[in-house]
Amino acid sequence: MPGMIVAPQPVAVEEGAKVLMRGGNAIDAAVTCAFVQSLVNPQMCGIGGYLILTARMAAQPVDGRSDNVVAIDAPALAGSRATPDMWQDIALRPNPGGWGYFVKGKVNDAGYQSICTPGTVKGLSTMLEHWGTISWAEAITPAERIAREGFVVDADLAAGWRHKAAYPEASSLLDYVMANKEARRVYLHADGTPYEPGETLRNPDYANTLAHLASCGPEDFYVGELAARMGADLQANNSFVTESDLAGYEIRWPDPVIGTYRGLTIATAPPPHGGPTLLALLNILEGYDLKDLGHNTPEYILLVAMAMKAAFADRNPLLGDPEYVDVPLDWMISKERAVEWRAVIDRGDPISVSFVPPESPDTTHVSVVDQWGNCVALTHSLGSSSGVITPGLGFMYNNSMVNFRPWPGHPNSIAPGKSRTTGMAPTVVFRSGQPILVIGAPGATRIITSVAQVILNVVDFGMSVSDAVLAPRFDCQADMIECQARVPEFVCTQVRERHPIHRMPYSHGGLALVHAIGLSPETGALAGGADTGSGGMALLAE
Repeated sequence: MPGMIVAPQPVAVEEGAKVLMRGGNAIDAAVTCAFVQSLVNPQMCGIGGYLILTARMAAQPVDGRSDNVVAIDAPALAGSRATPDMWQDIALRPNPGGWGYFVKGKVNDAGYQSICTPGTVKGLSTMLEHWGTISWAEAITPAERIAREGFVVDADLAAGWRHKAAYPEASSLLDYVMANKEARRVYLHADGTPYEPGETLRNPDYANTLAHLASCGPEDFYVGELAARMGADLQANNSFVTESDLAGYEIRWPDPVIGTYRGLTIATAPPPHGGPTLLALLNILEGYDLKDLGHNTPEYILLVAMAMKAAFADRNPLLGDPEYVDVPLDWMISKERAVEWRAVIDRGDPISVSFVPPESPDTTHVSVVDQWGNCVALTHSLGSSSGVITPGLGFMYNNSMVNFRPWPGHPNSIAPGKSRTTGMAPTVVFRSGQPILVIGAPGATRIITSVAQVILNVVDFGMSVSDAVLAPRFDCQADMIECQARVPEFVCTQVRERHPIHRMPYSHGGLALVHAIGLSPETGALAGGADTGSGGMALLAE
């Protein structure tokens, strides 16, 4: 069986495919791809960020488990100097467009105080240590080379730097760069303008950092020379993250959350991520004949939107880091809870959703299947980046503090060492024990609703993976249904008679960017779907 890799960045996809073609496995390809993604999309992901993995390992057993499905969580953790009430007096409001909370001075969003302890390096190295077949240095080499030689800025990256913030209290991607002297030096021309599509961007500092990591090993990021340089810079600039936080960082080994949908098994991300909400949504919809309603008809959109609202009505007040709060996971994903919600929907009762802004949509994903049937769904992120670059290191840190509730007393409020909630939902779908779909996306909590719709498109409507990813989508997490412009106005008009709906100014994109691989257990054939809302690519590796 050949392999396949799908991700939003073609240059990263190609480097991952080369690994598969040289005989590497899905873990090798995913880690190699992730390093390149962190270079060519420097504010969506990077070694200053965090990741969540869902994987099915066919070729070798998973340590300590009776089955072969695993999750790794390498979260961004609030620094040890953070306190629950430190921002309550300067908190302004939730961002009405999503993506976190506003506080005075944007200190939770940009700059040193927005940074959480990063986990990406430990997450990627752990993946390789447990299941990889190539060395740490081999996985880093393509990204180091591209950083040194330069890469062509694509239209998506350049457009991100031109996009304006929707609210004065918010930051654009360019605002993050402008707020840090080192970021301006690395990512702007000498005249202060951002790069345009087709121009070549070189980052020799990042190349040197990657070469150092390749030579000294991943632990250097946490306890070595790199850790010392980062720790000194963070301390000098009043970050909540300390050198001791780096030294004490540990990844988590949670079980993946397992559910079912129409006889299929769904393995997805555990709390505080998006997997439980994905399963809750599918549980509700399992009780309806969706095919009979017709795909994206007014009746279908209304029903699925109400199920989305119901799933988020349970998620928003209850989800948090399970190491700090009791998450009623079994109840949230139970079939019995789904029955209760279907009764509410069938009666036409209003569904009230407490508003909790999601994390940044500026995240990325890679799905991989190899010749042995190993399946990897890896989502990793910087949030939308803090803009901060430690002088000489070349990479940005995350800005995950923006996603904590700045008022104490909520499951997602600030605490030192705590992970905040995310919508990330890397997922593997099985039929009779065999994987049939590997799927995930960037896009904040819209990951959940977009991944669910692609699963519905495949399972209920029999679409190919590429058609399932291409089909128009919508999202509803509160009082408004947001749909892509390819949902016709005559459909929206009928929906609007019963629920507010807004057609977005995007025919493609605007929601989560789903990247999926379909597998045929009978023939071994692979089929990929890369979301047309970005420059993604599905590449078969033979």
